[in-house]
Amino acid sequence: MSSASQVSAVSGKGMPLVGNDIDTDRIIPARFLRSVTFDGLGEQVFADDRQQLSDHPFNQSQFQNAELLLVNRNFGCGSSREHAPQAIARWGIKALIGESFAEIFFGNCVAMGVPCVTAAAEDVSTLQLLVTADPTLSLSLDLASMTVKAGDFSCSVEMGAGPRQMFLNGTWDACGQLVAQADAIGETASQLPYVNWAA
Repeated sequence: MSSASQVSAVSGKGMPLVGNDIDTDRIIPARFLRSVTFDGLGEQVFADDRQQLSDHPFNQSQFQNAELLLVNRNFGCGSSREHAPQAIARWGIKALIGESFAEIFFGNCVAMGVPCVTAAAEDVSTLQLLVTADPTLSLSLDLASMTVKAGDFSCSVEMGAGPRQMFLNGTWDACGQLVAQADAIGETASQLPYVNWAA
């Protein structure tokens, strides 16, 4: 039985974001954390970097419809703010391919249904170069086969078995799982004396 929450593949244009140790404060500066909701965060992703660097990938017209972000080592380090992956996702990114990810950033992405897979440094570099040379190139990330393809180039990617199964089974969406099981939860709760203490 398939689930609307299943994520088995992501295809689309890629965006190269070269650099190690890109932290969450660069992804979404702290002044944007005051918002009560995540609305509008996509417009502010990498706000300071984009202001300082006119040729920042998120500013370049050829990458405006990218859906896969190609990053290097220790991406998303720093604070635990979930605003960082929210900003990236609300800009339009649906998956990240990189050398490594900060653990909390990775967990926040999983909780949002945004897969982050790792690949060898040389493979990430090749993907970044391919996309830089041809921004119209379509990338295809397959979580079932754990491969990514870009034109004639293909390489293997990795993700922990647990998160991978959550994407493939559609169980990454904890809130969705609770809502879907509301009747069963209510039935179980009705049989617990400490929940229905007035009965």
